[in-house]
Amino acid sequence: MRITVLTGLICSVIFIAVKMVFYFTQPTGYDITALVLINLFLLIAAIGIGLFIQKMRDTEESNGLRDIKNGMTAGVPYALIVGTFLYFYYAKIDPEFHQHKLAEREYAIDQQLNAPGGVAKIKKENPDLEVLSKEEIKEQAMNSARSTLNATATLVVTLLGLIVMSAMNSIFITIIYRRIVFRPRKKPETLDSPSE
Repeated sequence: MRITVLTGLICSVIFIAVKMVFYFTQPTGYDITALVLINLFLLIAAIGIGLFIQKMRDTEESNGLRDIKNGMTAGVPYALIVGTFLYFYYAKIDPEFHQHKLAEREYAIDQQLNAPGGVAKIKKENPDLEVLSKEEIKEQAMNSARSTLNATATLVVTLLGLIVMSAMNSIFITIIYRRIVFRPRKKPETLDSPSE
């Protein structure tokens, strides 16, 4: 197995372990900001460590495109495993997460609609809602929230986000490695001593 793929797999297993620890201990409740940052850090670590080890093992000079491809071979397996895990996590292990987020969204919609002049303000901002009643506006907003707060939507957003991030980070890390870390050393010029 290629080292880049292996680092992607190891980092994805680390993320799964961290996510399950967060699930059992609930240190941040329903706030997932810390987990998102850990997820992005582990993606960057998978690409950076995998590409570094691969370049140390290479016996021939590689070009930038090959380095980017090697970075992607760490990032894409990470994205696939984490995305698939999150789908099953939100569908089977913690379905209450999305229910909680829907309840929060419903509360925010109610606050907006029940505020003085709230319905008029919403209708002014969205001309499509002009003919709808307060209940119809709430139902439309909740339908929109339900379509984005489910396990399938989480899978799609996670896969797209992580694959785009792995491509961008592969390019960025390749540039850093080629320009700074693995920059070809200049050979010292030898001065010929003048012949006598």
